[in-house]
Amino acid sequence: MQKEAELIARGGERKMRKRPFGKTSDGREVGLYTLANRSKVEIEITNYGGIVVSLRVPDRSGEIADVVLGYDDLASYERDKWHFGAIIGRYANRIANGKFRLNGHEHTLARNNGPNHLHGGVVGFEKVVWDAREGSSGQNESLILDYVSEDGEEGYPGKLAVRVEYSLNEGNEFQIRYSATTGKDTIVNLTNHSYFNLQGRAEGNILLHQLQLDADQFTPVNENLIPTGEFRQVKHTPFDFRRPEAIGLRINQDDPQLKFGRGYDHNWVLNRSMHGGLARSAKLSEPQSGRTMEIFTTEPGIQFYSGNFLDGSARGKGVTAYGRHSGLCLETQHFPDSPNQANFPSTVLRAGERYDSTTVFKFSNL
Repeated sequence: MQKEAELIARGGERKMRKRPFGKTSDGREVGLYTLANRSKVEIEITNYGGIVVSLRVPDRSGEIADVVLGYDDLASYERDKWHFGAIIGRYANRIANGKFRLNGHEHTLARNNGPNHLHGGVVGFEKVVWDAREGSSGQNESLILDYVSEDGEEGYPGKLAVRVEYSLNEGNEFQIRYSATTGKDTIVNLTNHSYFNLQGRAEGNILLHQLQLDADQFTPVNENLIPTGEFRQVKHTPFDFRRPEAIGLRINQDDPQLKFGRGYDHNWVLNRSMHGGLARSAKLSEPQSGRTMEIFTTEPGIQFYSGNFLDGSARGKGVTAYGRHSGLCLETQHFPDSPNQANFPSTVLRAGERYDSTTVFKFSNL
């Protein structure tokens, strides 16, 4: 196993590392897979929930730090309620009252977030063991995860075959590609729920991070964090991140939307090219370390969550207590509650069609 865990270069190609990550409570063996490049970027992913366990990147002085929140052991991820680093599905974000209609039929889902359905339900994609194998992407590191969600799982219609591929290249680009097919019409909205802190996982909060979002509008919410259906201009509001701004600068302003979310927990409507494809949607930088992360996506929206509900009860890596604003999420996605909002981009996947979505996180240091 030690030999397997060594990075091997053969004919210019780089070999993914693998080591055991323990067994689930029902006895299933789980692995921890490492993608690495020559710039000392290193990503650890487990096939339990497709969770990004660690993501190590250098700062401007070359010091390496882990910039995502999480745990040291599998048992903690099984107990986790914060969705650290996980693949979120079958539907990321909230669905109002845990219900939606499709083809004239009403489907009822779990209400696991007050009156709402959140992040796929009680046992979403983050709580299952995925089949894992090494991808064939030439010189780039690649991990392929597959999972079949059965018809009726968590109340969703259709047998859904899902594939998620993680890859890392020498340009410090960490790419996540999602794809899915279904046996009958269903809804799909997949994302990754990593919490980032570019100082390093144990270093303070994210309020001094500088954030830029390529979005002129956001979707305001009601008191249950369900979109009202409105597209609201960010101009002259605390939600204007069209230029880089410190996250903490306006987070405590007297604004009803900030009160509903206890900070930022909203979907931004991305300004997208008419030609589609990957487009830059966000840039996050941490002034002290110089670490910078740019996000490119094919998705129409991004959920910026500033870690408002973290309360110190989660004991993370090195027994770190993750308090409020310890990390932030930038979840590329379709909009929350889209199945119940006729004016939002559709999340319906028809039988015989293919769901495809790509997001790239590009790291640098300034």
